[in-house]
Amino acid sequence: MIHAGDLCFTDRPAAPVNVSVTHLRADSATVSWNIPEGETVIGFAISQQRQDGLMQRFIREVNTTSRACILWDLDEDTDYIIQVQSVGLYGESLASKKIHFRTLKKSEHIQSTMMDQGKHGLDISRHLQTGEILIIMTVLLMWAAVIVLFCKQYDIIKDNDSNNHSKEKSKPLSGQSTPEYHNGGLLGSKVRTSPLITYEHAFYTFSKYLSNKIILHFNSGL
Repeated sequence: MIHAGDLCFTDRPAAPVNVSVTHLRADSATVSWNIPEGETVIGFAISQQRQDGLMQRFIREVNTTSRACILWDLDEDTDYIIQVQSVGLYGESLASKKIHFRTLKKSEHIQSTMMDQGKHGLDISRHLQTGEILIIMTVLLMWAAVIVLFCKQYDIIKDNDSNNHSKEKSKPLSGQSTPEYHNGGLLGSKVRTSPLITYEHAFYTFSKYLSNKIILHFNSGL
């Protein structure tokens, strides 16, 4: 504190506020705090001690804007007391209020870790389910497009067959070709196969391919 006439200037920053301890484990914990608005702070200092007084530790870090610190190498199921100070250009602030916390037992730590992993796995499962739904919807839309295309081709082929059949009926009998026989065998007969068989086969093959893809996708996700 510097006195100049009747003026008084405070060079040290104010003490940190809203100090809290989170992410409790058997051997670690996270301390976080806030700095009052308008304060110039270049670091922090943390006083850590066991409540029974058997051990005390002092952590100091400068040239940082961090407002949190992880405390490592703690003893399980043990009570601790911490205080936080702000480090300014001309010294340290007063200590914050004392914060008491107790580390977890190892069994509680394992249970907490398993719960966190379970939540993480559930989030991943939800993302996978969303992806599977999008894939299925895409496949169904493709399938519907193929069906519409097949129906259009079927109508075109059916109309062409009907027109050709009508023209053949309108021809005179003398103009129709007759099969030629040679030694009791049929030589000149021609059998015309409808393109409909080819389209039906292609549609069946593609549909089977899509079905197999969907089955393989679900089997791989199980």
